[in-house]
Amino acid sequence: MRYPDFLAKGGTIGFIAPSFGCGEGDYRTAVFQNALQKWQGMGYRTLPGPNCYAAEGIGISNTPEKCGREAMEFFLSDETDCLISCGGGELMCEILPYVDFRKLAEAKPKWFMGYSDNTNLVYLLATLADTASVYGPCAGTFGMEPWHASLHDAFGILTGEKAVGGRIAVGGYEGWEAESLKGPENPLAPYNLTMERCLHTYIGREQTSDASLRGRLLGGCMDCLVNLLGTRFDKTADFVQRYREDGIIWFLEACDLNVFSIRRAMWQMEEAGWLEHVRGFLFGRPMNGTPMMNLDAHDAVMEVAGRKGVPVVLDVDLGHLPPMMPMIVGSLAEVTVNGNDIRIEMQCK
Repeated sequence: MRYPDFLAKGGTIGFIAPSFGCGEGDYRTAVFQNALQKWQGMGYRTLPGPNCYAAEGIGISNTPEKCGREAMEFFLSDETDCLISCGGGELMCEILPYVDFRKLAEAKPKWFMGYSDNTNLVYLLATLADTASVYGPCAGTFGMEPWHASLHDAFGILTGEKAVGGRIAVGGYEGWEAESLKGPENPLAPYNLTMERCLHTYIGREQTSDASLRGRLLGGCMDCLVNLLGTRFDKTADFVQRYREDGIIWFLEACDLNVFSIRRAMWQMEEAGWLEHVRGFLFGRPMNGTPMMNLDAHDAVMEVAGRKGVPVVLDVDLGHLPPMMPMIVGSLAEVTVNGNDIRIEMQCK
């Protein structure tokens, strides 16, 4: 696994829009502009790509060709030191034919951070290019005032400030947001943390209060992952086999998928061989986890995950119901769960 250099003080942060951009309305533009000003005030240079303020595409900022071209140019450019995606979206998968992962595997690695639809890049950078990236907040989120601790954690990974003794540690946060206060009238509102974090931990199907996991972190948004499954971009089984001695910790979260879609997704992943050599699962709170026909969000994943005889941790701070712990995709991690507390130590090795 290849790891990029950390972002040095005075370095340049590049911004690309392989999914939604930041130019759709004054609200989104104001948030992105405030984020840029914050980074500039911290002493970093910022370089938005040509699609950051575009709204020409369907479900993405521009045409798939132009989005793919922007991504390749910024990954290969000497002008930027790390990259952050402008936002999530719907059809980032369509840019993949225009991204040369072989060329990215041969180039000097560069940190890329994003989540949701950006699974299409962070996941494939690991599985196709053996290059680590960060499943974490997109650029617009950094426009909030003040930054939540999770944003300090995410940016601290990019700069190396979170690296202590060769390890980068993150932990769960106090409270989570069920309903955002952000909007045109209050675009920079912080997270509205009204809900209490409550982890549910199992070893196989037996509930427990404590667990420990060790393996390589792999995962992202399930909506995107099952869309990639079976395509020419799906080399997951090869990746899992390549790192079989380390084993895989799957971190997974869902956006639009309902509980039955999540259960079907788990079945697909198992049947495709993705879950071979699994050492554990971390599941984020699903965005659309309303029970249906006696199936709830926990049962949706436990039917498959519970059969593996490994630790399974549910309702982790991951994904679309913030805050989210930033995850270094491809890193070797140790996860410790004690009651309602979770700590993830990631090593760049």
